[in-house]
Amino acid sequence: MHCHHFHAKRCQSCQWLAKPYAQQLADKQQQLTGLLAPLQPEKILPPEVSAEQGFRYKAKMVVLGSVEDPILGIVNAEGEHVDLADCPLYPPAFTPVFAMCKAFISRANLSPYNITARQGELKYILLSQSLHSRRFMLRFVLRSKNCLASITKHLPWLLQQLPEIELASVNLQPAPAAILEGTEEIVLTEQGVLAEQLNHVPLYLQPQSFFQTQPVMAASLYNTAAIWLEELQQEASFNQIWDLFCGVGGFGLHLVRPGQSLVGIEIAPAAIASAKRSAKEMGLQNVSFQALDASAFAKAALNAPDLLVVNPPRRGLGNGLCADIERLAPGWLLYSSCNANSMADDLKKLNHYTLLKVQLFDMFAHSSHYEVLTLLQRKS
Repeated sequence: MHCHHFHAKRCQSCQWLAKPYAQQLADKQQQLTGLLAPLQPEKILPPEVSAEQGFRYKAKMVVLGSVEDPILGIVNAEGEHVDLADCPLYPPAFTPVFAMCKAFISRANLSPYNITARQGELKYILLSQSLHSRRFMLRFVLRSKNCLASITKHLPWLLQQLPEIELASVNLQPAPAAILEGTEEIVLTEQGVLAEQLNHVPLYLQPQSFFQTQPVMAASLYNTAAIWLEELQQEASFNQIWDLFCGVGGFGLHLVRPGQSLVGIEIAPAAIASAKRSAKEMGLQNVSFQALDASAFAKAALNAPDLLVVNPPRRGLGNGLCADIERLAPGWLLYSSCNANSMADDLKKLNHYTLLKVQLFDMFAHSSHYEVLTLLQRKS
């Protein structure tokens, strides 16, 4: 991938961009293999390859510059304001939306926030696109409600220019710090969710619910998990599945089959509402999604599921949850992670499990990061 910002050293966010993509994959696979070597995995599969550009369907842009000449991008290490509206990581459809967002900022007189001077109102533009519908969710992160009326007044003009915007909202983040978003969200459109569909599964994204930045790779990740489970069920029966840190239900909804029960646990109520909507649309009966802390749920549980699915945040499961997994002793464990280091630490604590399969999914091309899917079996 060629990026003129990278070659001009204005933006180095893709820290591995100078490295040929094949070498990026080889280096990631080598690191993963080294991390998991003490666990003696039975099978390490070839990595799932990413597109090299146009794969990020979620943009987080700092709003810089002025009302008259807004910039959407970053402040680099040298303190320069870099406009990344033409960043090649995003699909081509993002470019005209960014351009119209700049026009809207000027039209609605939205002053960019200056973190040093603690002045201005508009901090970030957050833009997500559905791979399935090609429609957008646009979020304005504000310091206060001071310009909420202006956004509301001029929003019909923006929606007329960009009818592909499905959902628009304002997020309030009053803290004078580089924090992406606050807790209060004000939805400004009739539609409060962005509809997505990966493989055969409908998913609904709300403004503050987590979802992968690369839906093509996420679809491959979920589909692979489903294939692994189908293969397992040729030799073992599964009645109950738990999906901890389930988000909007991506893993669980891909895995559950007629006659099986599914319990999905996620601390964010918005994500749980989306998962319930998807399950209802799919006609699933024996499914329960609950807005709870995953570690607290496992600690209080007395009986284990046949299959436990975990997809924790970067910090991993931690000592407490690993201890509860050992205590509950589910027969099978499907562990997906965006941090191979914390995952390896967790798996070393699960002494009664054998690591059967490992596969790397290159969710974050041109960086050192990647997603991993592992399958483990309880030792007899």
